[in-house]
Amino acid sequence: MTSTTNDPTIILIAGHWLGAWAWDDVLEHLNTDHPDAVAMTLPGLDGDDHDRAAKTLDDQAAAVLDLFTRLGVSEDRPATLVAHSGANAPVSLVLDRQPELVHRVVWVDSGPVATGSAFAPDLPESVSELPLPPLETLAQQASLEGLSAEVLERFRTRAVPEPGPVLRQPVELTNDDRRKVPTTLVCCSIPSAQVQELARAGHAMFAEVANLEHLDVVDLPTGHWPMWSRPRELAEVIRSAASRAD
Repeated sequence: MTSTTNDPTIILIAGHWLGAWAWDDVLEHLNTDHPDAVAMTLPGLDGDDHDRAAKTLDDQAAAVLDLFTRLGVSEDRPATLVAHSGANAPVSLVLDRQPELVHRVVWVDSGPVATGSAFAPDLPESVSELPLPPLETLAQQASLEGLSAEVLERFRTRAVPEPGPVLRQPVELTNDDRRKVPTTLVCCSIPSAQVQELARAGHAMFAEVANLEHLDVVDLPTGHWPMWSRPRELAEVIRSAASRAD
């Protein structure tokens, strides 16, 4: 995968419960010299969409590809995709379906998923959506390091429940070319040395990392939401990754 430009479009996609607004602080730093950086809200995470709880991973992947079209992304002008946390499932589908349109993928405290995996396969069909858990519970599941009380309150009040179908749907991948897309892992709550060790050991969460053909790793020590705890540094990492000609 090569790019004919050193200034590709950057598309930022946040994880569960979050919309484009989650990247505001990062975009403030990126847009000073990279005006082609944009953030998107995945289907199902727009609080004004009355049908959002029915959205699927296929809907989310299709929306990313539709944004590619609207932004003029092509094989000659591929985009840099930045995926945080639970955005890894739809972005893995995008990489499987149209790898030639991606200059580089940047996983932010995240990584590619393996075929057949689902975030919550045992979530009952009767559960239409999963709200953000209480912050005390969330802190037991992911690191909140670096987040102020103000940021946590904004997270709590702006979070949108995650659609049940998105959480239950297995990711079906068939195109090995997805593993050829140049990749940057931004390791925040888990150090890169530990991530790579887990990948080599075949840990389900990181096994796909071992299959990537062009991998860079960057440590950005902080909690699971670096777009709020270290936005300037994260913007610099994204800018550097996007400008690489692989």
